[in-house]
Amino acid sequence: MKKIIFCGSDAIALPMLDYLSRLNGVSVLGVLSQPDRRSGRGRKLQPNPIKVWALESGLEVETPVKPSAEENKWIKEKDVDLVLVMAYGHILSQEFLDSAKHGCYNLHASLLPSYRGASPIETSLACGEKETGVTLMRMVRKMDAGPIIDQESVPITENDTGASLRNKLAKACVPVIDRNLTELLNGEAKEREQDPSRVNYCRKLGKEDSYFDFSLTAEELEWRSRAFRAWPGSVFFYEDMPLRVGECKISGAKQLRPGELIVENSKLMLGTGEGILQILQLQKPGGKMLVVSDFLRGFSFKQPCQITFSSNSPLVSEKFH
Repeated sequence: MKKIIFCGSDAIALPMLDYLSRLNGVSVLGVLSQPDRRSGRGRKLQPNPIKVWALESGLEVETPVKPSAEENKWIKEKDVDLVLVMAYGHILSQEFLDSAKHGCYNLHASLLPSYRGASPIETSLACGEKETGVTLMRMVRKMDAGPIIDQESVPITENDTGASLRNKLAKACVPVIDRNLTELLNGEAKEREQDPSRVNYCRKLGKEDSYFDFSLTAEELEWRSRAFRAWPGSVFFYEDMPLRVGECKISGAKQLRPGELIVENSKLMLGTGEGILQILQLQKPGGKMLVVSDFLRGFSFKQPCQITFSSNSPLVSEKFH
């Protein structure tokens, strides 16, 4: 029986874990995951999806604030063949990476060396990529820099949101593991180094990324709206009131200045650095997301109107910040 320890905290890894749990001759012995976090209206401590899955599967679960020598010892004592990692959120020590017989391997939700870092799914969509994927790599002591074992490509469609793309990538983990698991478990995986000329990094997203910058093009804002739909969202300010944008689309209507807003025939149009963005859904603080025609029945924009916009820092960099 080949033995695996999994490290991770995000639901993106659940399809792969379900696949591993059904294999003959392979045993997921335990899980290392993040500690419980407070969430929801009551701010109660809640386990993450990986911990919930592990407990329901009867597996041993450890949730250290940061993996230490104790976790290294735990893996060695179990005589583990392989450690698999996805969306764990820790920089791991070399001792930890060497704790399993045949090493420690990571699944990263991009086609490396592009989009190393914390937000590859949302950033690839927000930057207008037509394709992304999952990369299986051996872990080293540098952010997402290990040699590549295999990759599984995933198309990005014009209807994808951050959530739908995340679901596609979750499913894409299964075939890439299926193709390579035997070699990984036997220490026979073939590797290729990443091309350093193609490396770029994506940073952790923050609330400030929700603010629409109307100096960007309508196309770029539409990409961001879909990418950030779940979080951090898309927001512009009208008379100091934050209004959250739901669906939007590029329009071929008349030209407007960046940030200029007009209402015509129950349609809401916003000028950008290039092109017009038609807002299809809008939400005010404390309200529900509404289609614009319904929103405008209870909310009036002054005409003419100039919207405040905020400049965001770049999502992608050649250096890691």
